[in-house]
Amino acid sequence: MLTPELINFALFLVTGAMVGLLAGLLGVGGGLLVVPILLYLLPQLGVDPSQVTHIAVATSLATIVFTSIASVKAHNRQGTVIWWVFRAMTPGIVLGGIIGSFSARYIDSDNLKMIFGVFALLIATQMIIKFRPPEKSREPGKLRLFFSGSLIGSFSTLVGIGGGSLTVPYLIFWKTKMARAVGTSSAIGLPLSISGTTGFIISGWGSPALPDWSLGYVFLPAFLGIVMVSSFTAPIGARLASKISGKLLSRVFASFLIVVGLDILLIL
Repeated sequence: MLTPELINFALFLVTGAMVGLLAGLLGVGGGLLVVPILLYLLPQLGVDPSQVTHIAVATSLATIVFTSIASVKAHNRQGTVIWWVFRAMTPGIVLGGIIGSFSARYIDSDNLKMIFGVFALLIATQMIIKFRPPEKSREPGKLRLFFSGSLIGSFSTLVGIGGGSLTVPYLIFWKTKMARAVGTSSAIGLPLSISGTTGFIISGWGSPALPDWSLGYVFLPAFLGIVMVSSFTAPIGARLASKISGKLLSRVFASFLIVVGLDILLIL
């Protein structure tokens, strides 16, 4: 007999399948997919509206911890991770992740949702116009990388992403090859998601408004359902990507983000 709990968990499994498939197809981090899907699903499960956005963002970051591990291994095998940049940015990334996750507690759900909606529209615009910052001829110093990591970590944590949407353009600005910018960004996503998730667990601990089976702001049924399936469907998406026009896929995903962003902003 299907109980409400089993039906809800099945929805998260389906979400994980969609996230893995689309992430493999489009080559984007799961956060841009997990957050909007959870923003729509969680209210249907009776989650307190004041907690929905915080739970969606925190749960998204928790899933990125696991997807980042596989990504780092793959990029390391290909030699595309610039480890000295990773080491220089990681302290700032971790600090930013903690600051962002604790700051989110003092931002109400609607405002946090608005931040994500605006960010989704900006990323969609970036995908359409293909903006690339002008390259700088010299390498950034370690102090600059630390402070840049702090800013990237703080904002990425607020919107529940692994930071690639911000880190890749930043590294390209410093004349980094695209493959190495993507590889290094993937590595940076691991400490970012760990610190952000840890912060959300601590800052949400003991809150009476959270649903059952929550670890701080991380909603465990959604986390487990997404992680269990997404790792299997991502390779399928990657294989399909080679048979479908990359330009078409980018436009489809940009359109998806525009719809999500406008919907979020218009219903606030």
